[in-house]
Amino acid sequence: MKRRLGNLERQLFAYAQLRKIRELRTGDLTKPLGITPKQERELYDRLARGGLIAQVRRGLYLVPRELPLGGAWTPDEALALNTLMADRGGRYQICGPNTFNRYGFSDQVPNRVYAYNNRLSGERTIGAIALKLIKVADDRLGDTEDSTTRDGLVVTYSSRVRTLVDAVYDWARFNSLPRGYSWIARELAEGRVKPAAIVAATLRYGDLGTIRRIGALLASRGVNVALLRKLKGALPESTGTIPWIPTKPKRGTLDRRWGVVMNGEI
Repeated sequence: MKRRLGNLERQLFAYAQLRKIRELRTGDLTKPLGITPKQERELYDRLARGGLIAQVRRGLYLVPRELPLGGAWTPDEALALNTLMADRGGRYQICGPNTFNRYGFSDQVPNRVYAYNNRLSGERTIGAIALKLIKVADDRLGDTEDSTTRDGLVVTYSSRVRTLVDAVYDWARFNSLPRGYSWIARELAEGRVKPAAIVAATLRYGDLGTIRRIGALLASRGVNVALLRKLKGALPESTGTIPWIPTKPKRGTLDRRWGVVMNGEI
């Protein structure tokens, strides 16, 4: 952490705070501070290494509203993710473990932010914010809800229903089965989600395995036959089978309607 600021560092923060700037890019400081591109690059590098600004990517940096007293600064999740996605012209929605916690399905607080998006894959760190970016096709983004932070930033999350469907669809990435089944069953029983909404999201965002597994679950819960027919109608004729719990051996009773081997409790 760089604690003692030199003249250029002080000028940078004074410039940014006077103009209420949260983002600085390569070239922004050469004229107002009267420095060379090399001096600007070295200035950004010093402050980023010292934890006083956060690098989004090479040439793009986030700066605090006010200089922190005696400690490093980091952007929050909203500022980090929104800035990264806006820079790439992309869309995102926070998903997986973050929304499992948000909606009360799990009390585990993830140590990174999981986000479906249409631009980037892999891990990024912006300040102290660790991001797990999952690139998906444009048509896999949707069924979201927005939340506004105290700073007025809008953050996009997968909806409650979409999160439940993704717990089944993306089980390998999120380690969410068989827990996801109990979440869906509980949400249906307590009336927080409707069977029709689960069916619609499954058909739009699920794959064949998701349709089969959620079909078997909803059938066991006595869901309206007309809704079950919608799911069944999306499945091709097949003699193949899949396990109810993918991480366990495929041994158990076969649910012939859905082609699911019931290798665990339903």
